[in-house]
Amino acid sequence: MRKATYGLFIVLVVIGASNVTAATDPFAGKWELDVLRSKYRSGTCPKSMVIEMEAVGKGIRYRSDTTYANGSRTHSEYAADYDGNQAIVAGAHGLMLPVFLKRIDSHTVIASYTKNLHVVATSRRVVSEDGRLMTITTTSTDESGKRVTTIGIYKKQ
Repeated sequence: MRKATYGLFIVLVVIGASNVTAATDPFAGKWELDVLRSKYRSGTCPKSMVIEMEAVGKGIRYRSDTTYANGSRTHSEYAADYDGNQAIVAGAHGLMLPVFLKRIDSHTVIASYTKNLHVVATSRRVVSEDGRLMTITTTSTDESGKRVTTIGIYKKQ
């Protein structure tokens, strides 16, 4: 009887610990791009971008809405664990590049985007210790093959 009670106790502790992790994920919340503080190639910075992340299980549910200077808009969303396994990204016009998330520490996540099984872009997401700012540094290559880095600064709403 003691073994069964102890086993049940361990299961409840593990379930509780995963819920605490999800409940305290510093990435969870609504984030708005600070256009003035962000660094993009000339003419490529969005006019506005809002990211919403919700902690679910061992990962997040991600949604973003972006408006560009020319008035075009994009939407993307996915649910992914922080275990490095592939997640499908859906956009307003169909499927987008899949993403793999890997938590480095409590305030840092690496998101890798792939095409034809090759990583084509990597985003390092870092939430400040006070939880008010998120910096997303993305490295990719442009159409000419040149390496491009953008830095998006987001304020928690």
